[in-house]
Amino acid sequence: MDSLRILIADDHPVVRAGLKTLLGAHQGWNVCGEAADGREAVAEYKRLKPDVVILDICMPKLNGVDAARLILKLDPTQGVVILTDVQSEAIICQ
Repeated sequence: MDSLRILIADDHPVVRAGLKTLLGAHQGWNVCGEAADGREAVAEYKRLKPDVVILDICMPKLNGVDAARLILKLDPTQGVVILTDVQSEAIICQ
């Protein structure tokens, strides 16, 4: 069985490290790349072609929602998960 390749994008290094440790502990899951902002996330998506992209909603240069839109424009079948601690519906429902 091939491993599930995951790209993590979050502007906080501690969050990325924690997610990488948590997800990497799951057998068959591999964090293949990381990004610190939305533009880097889109570039890394193009370079790595992961199975799943995990995006923080609030990132510099390009937010997670807009990064997801660009990624899904490239491949509408791409798996995307958006994580946030934001509690504002206005931000979440962009």
